[in-house]
Amino acid sequence: MRRGFASQYIRLEDTSDEGIHLRRVVVELCPLGHQHRPRALDNLARILALRFQQHGSIDDLDTSIQLRREAVSLCPEGHADRACYLNNLALSLTYRFNDQGKPNDLDEAISLYEEGLRLHPVGHQYRDTPLDNLGLALISRFNKRGDIEDITRAISLFREALTLCPPGHPRRDITLNNLALALDTRYRKLDVIEDLNEAIDLYRESLRLKRRDHPERNSSLVNLSASLCSRFTQTRENEDIEEAINLCRESLVALSSLHPGRWFSYRWLKAAYLVRYRVLRNPADLSRAIENFRLASVHPTQGFPNRIQTALHWVTEAENHQHDSSLEAYQMCFELFDSHVMTRSSIISRREAATAFRGAQSLPVDAASCAIRRHNLRQAVELVEQGRGQQWSLASRLRTPLEDLTSASPQLAEKLLGLNMRLSHAQGSAGNANPAAADRAATEYRILTRQWDAAVTEIRDLKAFSRFLLPPSYEDLQAAARQGPVIIFIASQYSCSAIIVPTLGEPHHLPLPSVTLTDLNNLKDRFARAIRHASIMGPKLPRNDLIVLLRTVWEEIMLPIVNVLEHVLELKHGSRIWLCPTAAFTSIPLHAAHPFQTRADRSKEPCLEDLYICSYTPTLSALVRSRQMMKKRITPSFVTIGQGQPGTGKGKALLAVDSELELVHKLVPATANRTTISGDAATRAGALKALEENTWVHLACHGKQDPTQPYNSHFVMRDEHLTLLDIMEKHIPHAEFAFLSACHTAVGDKETPDEVIHLAAGLQFSGFKSVIGTLWEVDDSVAKHVVKAFYENLFDGLEEGGVMDCTKAAWALNRATHAVKTKVPLEQRMVFVHIGV
Repeated sequence: MRRGFASQYIRLEDTSDEGIHLRRVVVELCPLGHQHRPRALDNLARILALRFQQHGSIDDLDTSIQLRREAVSLCPEGHADRACYLNNLALSLTYRFNDQGKPNDLDEAISLYEEGLRLHPVGHQYRDTPLDNLGLALISRFNKRGDIEDITRAISLFREALTLCPPGHPRRDITLNNLALALDTRYRKLDVIEDLNEAIDLYRESLRLKRRDHPERNSSLVNLSASLCSRFTQTRENEDIEEAINLCRESLVALSSLHPGRWFSYRWLKAAYLVRYRVLRNPADLSRAIENFRLASVHPTQGFPNRIQTALHWVTEAENHQHDSSLEAYQMCFELFDSHVMTRSSIISRREAATAFRGAQSLPVDAASCAIRRHNLRQAVELVEQGRGQQWSLASRLRTPLEDLTSASPQLAEKLLGLNMRLSHAQGSAGNANPAAADRAATEYRILTRQWDAAVTEIRDLKAFSRFLLPPSYEDLQAAARQGPVIIFIASQYSCSAIIVPTLGEPHHLPLPSVTLTDLNNLKDRFARAIRHASIMGPKLPRNDLIVLLRTVWEEIMLPIVNVLEHVLELKHGSRIWLCPTAAFTSIPLHAAHPFQTRADRSKEPCLEDLYICSYTPTLSALVRSRQMMKKRITPSFVTIGQGQPGTGKGKALLAVDSELELVHKLVPATANRTTISGDAATRAGALKALEENTWVHLACHGKQDPTQPYNSHFVMRDEHLTLLDIMEKHIPHAEFAFLSACHTAVGDKETPDEVIHLAAGLQFSGFKSVIGTLWEVDDSVAKHVVKAFYENLFDGLEEGGVMDCTKAAWALNRATHAVKTKVPLEQRMVFVHIGV
């Protein structure tokens, strides 16, 4: 990113607390209806925006935007000052886009600049200003979306503006710089050297017009430096790269330690050192580049998007050059992502923030792979856990059990609990609110977040609470393996492998040398095709393609792991194991791995589910959390919820649902409080209430995973959809077990597979410790056979006084799939998976 110079209508002024206070007083003296209120609002907004640029407080910028929205609203079309206030509001929105990365801010800014330009027709004295500002916003959008029309139009706007700023014009240096920036941006897209050469000439002319004390001189220095770096990669002329490095050094000398411009200097200085290292191979240049990566990543005056992009680039270069800083770079990425996502006040906008960076989705597994290559398996487990499931981790912070803290400090526990409740209420979706209301909600949310951070800091000062809510250590995570080993499957571009976390002792690493990330992606695609093909085949026809794929999973993935479980850990057959897949592994039915071959001299070789009772867990922390919540148990109540007749356009009728509900109701022990909700009563509200009021749930209906917005994944009820977001907003700490007899309830989305955002995970997050979900479409006519066998095994013997135990669910599912082999086709037996305790 290089810097363009936006134009403001009013000069920069003092941003001291006293200056801001005086402007607030002026606003109070200009009540609604006062002719000078728009100007008073804009003056205060301008100072707050300037203070944001100096100190980075997003609240200042949000307040600036709110004030400028009001100023624009008070100047309808035809008002003499409307163009001024449109420009200034757009400018503040552009600042926030650069800091927060919200696309809507940029689109709104461009619309405002467009209107401002229409109010400055050809011949207007100040037409160059809206031309410049609109051009800069188009460059930003081009960098975000890559539409060549945006950059082509930006160049045209700047050329027109330059004709309006002949030599001697006070704003000529601004337009020279902006035209150079646009040409340089197009060069990086189209690689036309004439664009780059012209950009360098324009940057030089712009720099000559700036005195040494000019506030934007440092920006011109780094912009010229960046272009000279680009030309050096083409020409290998040493004077270009030497000048580029010296320009960045000159800019750093002139800037204070917390000046926002230092980030640009660090960014382009590391680029210059990297370019020279690639040509001359001097290790000192690589070290200097890494140090500037580090400085740019932590520089506090830049918004998280810029710092995250820098850290991601640091990861790439450290990996490419096998530099010792690679693990530090990964850790920096996780910390920045965590902080960035926490600034978002809604669950949906958090996912948008997490998916906005190309290449970031593979960070958890790549970090783990890096730690494995450094022979640090404990750190590999910690990193893959820290980087995965961040959406759940952030939300879980607001539901942390506070029993231990209550014993140590009741006042702090009460304070944090109150903040948790207020934050949970404030983080609602808020996606449909108008922009002004959304801005106010975001500001209120961040105020609460800072109060929450302060409370957590206070708690960490207590003895025995120093790691309160910090990323878990290996010792913390190993608690997930208390009742059986957890196998983490690492699917990285650098290596594919598995890490077995045992109940005691050190983790075990199993390389999977015959498996690459490309192989895994091909394998999951082949599974998807095979499942679709099986769904249109008759139940009597053989599933040859599925058999081949499951044999591949057995031989290339699971057999090496089974060998370690048997011969190293000496795990007895019939023991529990937990599978924790990442990335491409999340779309492969690992639990169904099978050799599918019979030898003449002995009986059929056992498959994975013959050897062990398999469960899945989204993350190790999720399993630990579910186990902790098992301590509190209440008298069980069981509800069956079914919707076989959804509304018009919501899917075909499910004719077997009612009989399935009757079957389950009969199999549930009479000692449990049993209820059934179906037909007209199975509405969104009715189902939510039933989830909250019961500890055991069986849900039979249509289920749908939304591939583009996973929080909209839902169960189909009679009236409205029961969405994942609805479920997540409920807290049901006494819930125990849920059987989701619906389609696609345990598969995540393609964009962020390691966030594990699906319906089964949502129920686990809300409080259900043990969940059975589905990986693909369920045939309701055969699912009832699995359901019947499952509950018969789960509740066997309970009529004689036994206790309903959700920890037996994985074993009962294992027994059920064996029992229905002659009745249910392969793809419908393996569709059900167990998640949790």
